[in-house]
Amino acid sequence: MVDVLLRWYERERRDLPWRRTSDPYAILVSEVMLQQTQVARVVPRYEAWIERWPTAAALAATPLEEVLRAWVGLGYNRRAVRLWEAARVVAREGWPERLQDLPGVGPYTAAAVGSFAFDRQEVARDTNVRRLFARLGRDLEPPAGRAADFNQATMELGATVCTARAPRCGLCPLRTGCDGPEPAGREVQRTHGRDRERFEDSNRWVRGRVVAGLAAGEPLPEGIAPERLERALQGLLRDGLIRRTSTGFALG
Repeated sequence: MVDVLLRWYERERRDLPWRRTSDPYAILVSEVMLQQTQVARVVPRYEAWIERWPTAAALAATPLEEVLRAWVGLGYNRRAVRLWEAARVVAREGWPERLQDLPGVGPYTAAAVGSFAFDRQEVARDTNVRRLFARLGRDLEPPAGRAADFNQATMELGATVCTARAPRCGLCPLRTGCDGPEPAGREVQRTHGRDRERFEDSNRWVRGRVVAGLAAGEPLPEGIAPERLERALQGLLRDGLIRRTSTGFALG
């Protein structure tokens, strides 16, 4: 089954810029950017980022304010802070043996960077891979020495074929012997079982408006209820994304 998966990946793999490098810094940047952000949005931002900051040392030498300004539009700005902090650790001390010791690096990111950059034989389980394994009814293991290819293949299959909604089972190389998705409606019901909060009503939306405004040199956004704005400001201050100045607030 794994051999079939790897052959499928060799034929169907997308040409993504972070797949053309084994540089751990570039791979870490891609993994952080790809967290909860679509590939199509990440590609141009990743390429611009690597051109501007090609090494961990280059990023570490940049003020956090500039890093946050470059991150606007990617969402979840705390990821930019953790990436900047990780770059500072690497620039100062080198890459740690235990990658999870870096700020913002959890088990999945450590396994991804470890396999793609350091040829470690570790399985990287992101959301797509966990869903794929659940539908298969078992976990798969990489062949000896091929963890990087295996991880890319499972991620690719989960992202493009074995999707959460409307999986394309007829195109799946592992369809023989697969348990398949849950009965129609059950997976959707798990997602839509309760009314969702509109994004514009969320605290994350207010935080994004504040960060984007400060990055553009604009005042705090108007038309937002004072208590919502204050809650967002306090959270941004607590997370180190903004700071108080004599005239108000600034990034970092």
